[in-house]
Amino acid sequence: MLEKIDSPADLKKVSNQELEELASEIRTAVLHKVSNIGGHVGPNLGVTELTIALHKVFNSPIDKFIWDVSHQTYPHKILTGRKNGFTDGHFHDITPYTSQRESEHDFFTVGHTSTSIANALGFAKARDLTNDKGNIVAVIGDGSLSGGLAMEALNNAGDFKGNLIILVNDNQMSTAENHGGIYRNLAELRATNGQAENNFFKTFGLDYKYLAPTSEEEFISILDWALEQH
Repeated sequence: MLEKIDSPADLKKVSNQELEELASEIRTAVLHKVSNIGGHVGPNLGVTELTIALHKVFNSPIDKFIWDVSHQTYPHKILTGRKNGFTDGHFHDITPYTSQRESEHDFFTVGHTSTSIANALGFAKARDLTNDKGNIVAVIGDGSLSGGLAMEALNNAGDFKGNLIILVNDNQMSTAENHGGIYRNLAELRATNGQAENNFFKTFGLDYKYLAPTSEEEFISILDWALEQH
């Protein structure tokens, strides 16, 4: 399956029934690379379905994905013409993070945490000021949400009237264990399928949609959501 994919446009031709096979092949490619030269394993494996769904529905690079830290972007790189970097002899042809030098599908050369929402908000405002088109999607993990820059960006996003999508990958994973009020509320939202009375995203003035976390529902859930936003 993967040999047919050289760009997001090729992914559009893949049926929904074939996506699980594609996800498996992407994971195999990621594991082959990191087993040989090291790198982030869990972050990349954990967003495989999410990344496929985003590229299946949205139209990168017109639609822009802004990845927090960007240590989870190997699936994104595989789907955007860089799969050769996961083969023997070419592991160092691509960087572990997004790089503007590598691809028109990468919009920041970044490796720091908590920056994605602010960067995405800047892109969205620039798009609107220039009457440009395209969706802006920030992808951020729960571990990055407590960073001051992320909090400031959420505060500003609550006043933004344009189209901005913030996708929170709440995988309960971080370099250090998460503590604090944000994470108590995230736990409440997980326990109630997003229906908890307290919801700090809504407190910021953001629209909120909870997506099912189970792997067997993940593709359909994210695809349906992405189609709603597109």
